[in-house]
Amino acid sequence: MKITRVETFLVAPRWLFCRVETDDGLVGWGEPVVEGRASTVRTAVHELAELLIGEDPLRVEDHWQRMTKGSFYRGGPVLSSAVAGLDQALWDIAGKALNAPVHQLLGGPVRDRVRVYGWIAGDEPAEVADAVAAQVEAGLTAVKMNAAGRMSRLASVAEIDGVLERLAAAREALGPHRDVALDFHGRFTAANARRIIPLLADARPMFVEEPVLPEYSHLIGDVVRASPVPIACGERLYSRGEFLPVLQAGIAVAQPDLSHAGGISEVRRIGSLAETFDVPLAPHCPLGPISLAASLQIAFSTPNFLIQEQSLGIHYNAEADLLDYVLDREMFRFVDGHLLRPTGPGLGVTIDEAAVRKADETGHDWHSPIWRHDDGSLAEW
Repeated sequence: MKITRVETFLVAPRWLFCRVETDDGLVGWGEPVVEGRASTVRTAVHELAELLIGEDPLRVEDHWQRMTKGSFYRGGPVLSSAVAGLDQALWDIAGKALNAPVHQLLGGPVRDRVRVYGWIAGDEPAEVADAVAAQVEAGLTAVKMNAAGRMSRLASVAEIDGVLERLAAAREALGPHRDVALDFHGRFTAANARRIIPLLADARPMFVEEPVLPEYSHLIGDVVRASPVPIACGERLYSRGEFLPVLQAGIAVAQPDLSHAGGISEVRRIGSLAETFDVPLAPHCPLGPISLAASLQIAFSTPNFLIQEQSLGIHYNAEADLLDYVLDREMFRFVDGHLLRPTGPGLGVTIDEAAVRKADETGHDWHSPIWRHDDGSLAEW
């Protein structure tokens, strides 16, 4: 069996899919994308595809090594995301060739269902209760929300109170038997994080995500030591090497993204590394169905898994949603706040190829918004 073709599809709302075809008709799907840089990643995928054409798709680990270490310049979000999507597709082919789900190839399942959470914007306290109620109605037992929008470098009393009010509204709507996590999105300085996180403790959030920007990871240990709330990070870390310092700094939850951190091959190793620090894995996934399907294969085969993010109904999905490119939606049906173990071969997801090809005809041009403070200076996130 040989790889004969690699295709990419730019599909709304902000995703990039790749399709890897073999000479015996097997097809694997992956989701390589950097949100806001999809076209750049698309170019990287086709450059890497030159290493794959004519090769045996079942040599998944060897392909990962060649794609990541076969050139002088390595790593970074673009290359790691391109590798991630191709790696997902190769695992998908391997599972289909062996008629087994990928988690079976990774050692077999360690659980029969995985807990999932949904995302709510949470920009205004008045909106929080309704947004939480919608997620609960959908059957979820946990939500994640923005802690704030733009934040001053040293927060005002009003800004701090806004964070507390939004969290309090979510906690009241959820009650004591459901969970809420707060996403700081790197919008807080380390000083703001150290000041504000202790004030959140009474509402007992499940975790605070990305309290500082990844380039300030050397400061995250200070935040951890000042925090009575578990600290999570990892969506903008792309390898074991980048996770090691934050694990050593004491984070409580590791959040690699299957479409950014080198795919299934690297995330399973990140999970093993995190296990040696007694840290659970909560894969980041505000993306499409292939990324979620890959995340679930890790979730079902990783002993130290905690909870899975998914994007159904997220505000980014205005032009298309999680299930719009999927033929069989049963894999993504919530049951008591969980997703059940998929048993189909490969990634287990059946992609609507006709819908994907049609969507690629118009593509998308999604870019991250540029935010500025009142004085005109750039607001980082």
